[in-house]
Amino acid sequence: MTRIIAGAARGVRLDVPDAGTRPTSDRVRESLFGALDTTGLLEATTVVDLYAGSGALGLEALSRGAAAVDLVERAPRAARVVRTNAARVAKAAGREATVHASSVQAFLRGAQRTYDLAFLDPPYDVPDDAVAEDLRLLAPLLAPDAIVIVERASRSASPDWAAAGLASLRERTYGDTALWWGEPRHS
Repeated sequence: MTRIIAGAARGVRLDVPDAGTRPTSDRVRESLFGALDTTGLLEATTVVDLYAGSGALGLEALSRGAAAVDLVERAPRAARVVRTNAARVAKAAGREATVHASSVQAFLRGAQRTYDLAFLDPPYDVPDDAVAEDLRLLAPLLAPDAIVIVERASRSASPDWAAAGLASLRERTYGDTALWWGEPRHS
């Protein structure tokens, strides 16, 4: 069972789509958000959760104080689950997330916000070149001090940060899951 780990909505249960998604494990989310807490990037910030699945990453950020969260999920069944989860967390957190039933690239091409924190957690079968294009489209939407976190299989190649105008910050591996952290390149 997936739950919100901390914050205003701590303990709220999240449904998981029955097929086609791979929710981030509680262990990985706990480690990720522990590290994010030290950056100060969760309080009153703008977050985008691309390939949202259950919405666990973006909704965890909302629970911990994010001011605005966009959850992007193309699969219709998963988008319905995200809407249900977002409503539960909004009730507990007192802030709402916006669910976008759209492909990631279509959403990014039309997005009007600037993001402080971006999660990119595509299905493992999404090819590296598609992830590179997602990062290229995301880069102009990032605040100067933003952090981008890409979650992939640990056997995957590192994201092509440079092609998107981004820089690598760190990499962490948790069994078969890897998290790559990036940021806008500073001149």
